[in-house]
Amino acid sequence: MSSTQNSTTLYERAAEAARLIRTRTDVDVPVAIVLGSGLGAFAEALTELTEIRYDEIPGFARSTVEGHAGRLVIGRAGDVTVAAMQGRFHFYEGYSLEEVTFPIRVLKLLGVRTIVLTNAAGTLNIDFTPGSLMVIGDHLNLLGDNPLRGQNDERFGPRFPDMTNVYASGLQDIVMEEANAMGLEVRRGVYAALAGPSYETPAEIHMLRSLGADVVGMSTVPEAIVARHMSMEVVGISCITNLAAGVSDKPIDHSQVMAIGEQVRGKFTELLGRVIGKLA
Repeated sequence: MSSTQNSTTLYERAAEAARLIRTRTDVDVPVAIVLGSGLGAFAEALTELTEIRYDEIPGFARSTVEGHAGRLVIGRAGDVTVAAMQGRFHFYEGYSLEEVTFPIRVLKLLGVRTIVLTNAAGTLNIDFTPGSLMVIGDHLNLLGDNPLRGQNDERFGPRFPDMTNVYASGLQDIVMEEANAMGLEVRRGVYAALAGPSYETPAEIHMLRSLGADVVGMSTVPEAIVARHMSMEVVGISCITNLAAGVSDKPIDHSQVMAIGEQVRGKFTELLGRVIGKLA
């Protein structure tokens, strides 16, 4: 099979998945949200729900990480219809970046124009504390790969998409304003994406700090790149769950990530509801 056929197949597979989803719900979906580790509670707060397991959607991978339920939930947050991914796929699970970002392609074909990417992240910045939030102003792609690598299909977007403003400044401002109105601790910063699944060493954290990163994680960046490739507006929110290696002497484990997610779930869900109301 030629690379051109492969490119066409990706588009057709995304279209097939979108058609399946439309057989379950035919509502217009202008906004989507990807919910990171421990942050899936927002989807449960939606009304008029349609839930579709990832294994029912052609082309979707299987989510294998604790805190990622593996469901696409379409419902209403106030007056806005939202598609919420209750869990995502990761490069470290052994999936290609094409597989990791396939749901973003499908969401675009469902009509999504704005996407909110959330994640749990470790902080390199001593001014950021566990339980606080960071609005992503920019990112560093240190995964060693790019989801746009390979033949380009112009039906998705251009061969060389501009990445000057991956995260829309106006949407960042909305998140900051709503968080401040709620009295939440929130800052703006740079997210660095590494492949994982091992956490970073103190030396790696020192390197990332010198490169200008504020937080580090293992997701989000591939999804943001693909969303911008398709001209979607993107806003990213990191929930700070731990101090990175070398910032603290304590060992890092996933249970800590989950515990902080549980701790902030009420406020985080409220914030997302307020933000989505403004995005629409």
